[in-house]
Amino acid sequence: MLNNSFTEMTVCRPSMSTELELPFRLDTQLTEVMRLRVQSLQQRGQKRQEGERLLQANEAVYRLDFSKQSLRFSHWTVRLAQAGRLTITATSQLWTPDLTNLMTRQLLEPAGVFWRAAGYASDAPVQCYEADADEFGERIAELAKVRKVMYFLFAFEEGCSPETVDGSITFTVES
Repeated sequence: MLNNSFTEMTVCRPSMSTELELPFRLDTQLTEVMRLRVQSLQQRGQKRQEGERLLQANEAVYRLDFSKQSLRFSHWTVRLAQAGRLTITATSQLWTPDLTNLMTRQLLEPAGVFWRAAGYASDAPVQCYEADADEFGERIAELAKVRKVMYFLFAFEEGCSPETVDGSITFTVES
């Protein structure tokens, strides 16, 4: 259930036939494993592998589970309960979190950046870099053709936190 205090932002919503809305889900287990990796390196006084991307304190791992593979991007729905900034970065299909550490080369561009500035009314729409968000959504739809699950890094900034964010991405199912 969504809290009514969330402000919703919907981008690019053409009228289409069969739509599939997929919620981003926090992967607590994978987030914890990645935090333990950082902690382990710190405790041993070791450095990360060359090119390794360590999870930052303000980040968490989310996932999308694709029930269908033939999708076309429709729109994002991002809700922020308060002012803040959310950056969503996708990982490539080459990252297998159960086998390898995340490498910077496995992060996809562009990222989705969504925000609501302080001082705006609680019903003010969430802002985004629309062209990047659209390109990002189209890229996710392409990757859905070869993946059943995709992982994302959510970076919470400027007052944003996992408790104040809710998001999904909607696709049109291609026949």
